[in-house]
Amino acid sequence: MKIKEILHAIEQLAPVPLQESYDNSGVQVGDINQEAKGAVVCIDVTEAVMDEAVALGCNLIISHHPLAFRAFKSLTGKNYVERCMMKACKHDIVVYAAHTNLDNAYQGINYYLAEMLNLQHVRILEPQRGKLLKLVTFVPHSHAELVRNTLFNAGAGNIGNYDSCSYNVSGEGTFRAGEEANPFTGDIGELHTEPEVRIEMILPTYKQADVQRSLIAVHPYEEPAYDFYVLENTWAQAGSGIVGTLPEESDEEDFLYLLKDTFHLKTILHSALRGKPVRDVAICSGGGAFLIPKAISYSADVFITGEAKYNDYYDVEDKILLATVGHYESEIFTKNIFFDIISKKYPNFTVYMSGFDVNPVNYL
Repeated sequence: MKIKEILHAIEQLAPVPLQESYDNSGVQVGDINQEAKGAVVCIDVTEAVMDEAVALGCNLIISHHPLAFRAFKSLTGKNYVERCMMKACKHDIVVYAAHTNLDNAYQGINYYLAEMLNLQHVRILEPQRGKLLKLVTFVPHSHAELVRNTLFNAGAGNIGNYDSCSYNVSGEGTFRAGEEANPFTGDIGELHTEPEVRIEMILPTYKQADVQRSLIAVHPYEEPAYDFYVLENTWAQAGSGIVGTLPEESDEEDFLYLLKDTFHLKTILHSALRGKPVRDVAICSGGGAFLIPKAISYSADVFITGEAKYNDYYDVEDKILLATVGHYESEIFTKNIFFDIISKKYPNFTVYMSGFDVNPVNYL
């Protein structure tokens, strides 16, 4: 089995195009076409993790945080990032990161945290916008079903929890075939009218190439007509943070103790208690304080994130309870996601959860 097959399984959940513009998710270094010997999953790639992979005979490391996050012009080993890159090259190890694409993915890290807290009616807190297209094409009745099903299989026609979604209208198309044409129907040089179906479907922008290629492959016309329209709709299946509801109301202090137990914390930072019950919960792993206004607009009772600025604890006033559990503590579970995806898809493939993940923030 090739390494690219393992990575494809990860990207089924967290496609790289879902990442934020500042990010560097995906392959960091290495040849993904080599045979996969074993994988180590972690939150951060460090020299200890790299040595661990070498010792275990693994040639794939999958992390949450990208090893190569910032651009560099030389590779001299002057810091741990460059030393890890050099060691990866030396031992033919592929280093891969699923960062904000996993944050933004439906069923990604924030959904995982929501499941840990047993939240119900979970939805994206800030859906992505401008990431959807509408495909419109015109097909003769005889081939409409074939084209529809091919487009569905290519990734079009998914809306929320529904698939195979399309809109179809019957009409008439006209065309005249030129001397060099090879028409599917009609005669050279004669105006032809053909009963056709106008098919419309929604698709993510990153699937455009696959969908277009599939359409052209099965459409019977020599020159099929089709259009892609950019939509301004929000995409409810991808975006930042989540919001959900507890099975039953909780006292604020009791809820904070629940967070401590759930995230295995020695301490937790929070804003002033409001003396109000907690029911609606918003979450964003890592540095998610930018979503505080969004959580307030959703009338959430508490917003949980990895870290926030000093003034954030003041600025929330009594509008929402802010609780920060630590950046590392909120994202360490990403390696559980990687492990579960790989072990379920490829049960005979060797995958290890790194024993060398270390929180760079220390508490005394």
